[in-house]
Amino acid sequence: MKVTIRPGDSLQYYSELFDIPFALIDQSNSEINGQPLTAGRNIHIPGYTLHYQSTAPNDTLKKIAKEKRLSVDMLQSVNPSIIADHLPINDTIAIPERVNERILTDFHHYTFDTMINDIQKLTTIYPFITQQVIGHSVMGKDIIEIQVGNGNKQVHLNGSFHANEWITTPVIMRFINEYARALTNNLPLRSLSTLPLLTDTNLSVVPMVNPDGVDLVLNGASAAGNRRRNVLSLNNHDTDFSNWKANIAGVDLNNQYPARRETETARKPDSPQPRDYPGPYPLSEPESMAMATLANTREFSRVSAFHTQGDVIYWGYEGIEPSSAQTIVDEYGRVSGYTPVRYVDNYAGFKDWFIKNYQRPGFTVELGSGVNPLPFTQFDEIYQASLGIMLANLYM
Repeated sequence: MKVTIRPGDSLQYYSELFDIPFALIDQSNSEINGQPLTAGRNIHIPGYTLHYQSTAPNDTLKKIAKEKRLSVDMLQSVNPSIIADHLPINDTIAIPERVNERILTDFHHYTFDTMINDIQKLTTIYPFITQQVIGHSVMGKDIIEIQVGNGNKQVHLNGSFHANEWITTPVIMRFINEYARALTNNLPLRSLSTLPLLTDTNLSVVPMVNPDGVDLVLNGASAAGNRRRNVLSLNNHDTDFSNWKANIAGVDLNNQYPARRETETARKPDSPQPRDYPGPYPLSEPESMAMATLANTREFSRVSAFHTQGDVIYWGYEGIEPSSAQTIVDEYGRVSGYTPVRYVDNYAGFKDWFIKNYQRPGFTVELGSGVNPLPFTQFDEIYQASLGIMLANLYM
């Protein structure tokens, strides 16, 4: 929601007027950067939307404010042109409404376009959430990074490296919505106060690393565009793509990283496939390169990659993982019920490369149990287990 700045207004005043923490208003208006407010300009108030109604005979701001349980100044701030005690009949007046409920509700069949629309909803209502394009898929789709918080500790979370593990994306998106809702309504998450998490930590999220593959799994060969014939051929002309893990070019994005990749190339397919092909050379795919570039340009203290399935958390690589990783994974296990597993005979993944390159903690979290692709009926159960991990990622 936007309000028009009046002479004498300040961010602190808006914080008190709308009962929104100052840090959220400050981060929602980063362009101000500590400068005095300029009367007549607009400013963002997070956690609110505007509802419009027509005025009735004898309406006044005071009367409407009482009916809506708002202050007169709240109404005045979003209706700067109204100065009379008596409002013209059938005039339109804006009413600020606090967003109390989660705004993202439909997580089934979660395509790239659905995610983009949901990100737009979140950043509109919660402008302290920011987004940027960190790269593009083979088909040119944006690979989006979301950031929340401005603390010195930088942590990273991602989902949908593998196309048929698309359920990891709506799990992450629901958390971003729940986190923002808790912040603007001064609500706890799992009994945790959320505002200290925001001010201590900068959360980086890439909800969908593999957008082309996700759309292929969910929408079939039509999602492949001019690659339709090729993906059908790689899939043995089967129109069911529900088991497809790779990107649209038939490369497994989580076998792309230079961390014992030679071990994987020796035992994996040597040509494009629906799954497991490591690609012609390390980081050959734009999606895996975008993720490596992101990690290389930031100071992430840890990374966590959400996959499915197994109810386990992999956290080691060649014995070079730092000792702090044990403490973190034990907490992840405690809050989720998942089993920490230090080593697994599988290499060349994003977390392996991160540990190798930076000697910082990296985790592959296998959400849910069963056989991929996991049924959507597991979504709520998976979310509740992963919620503890996502929160621990902020407070650890």
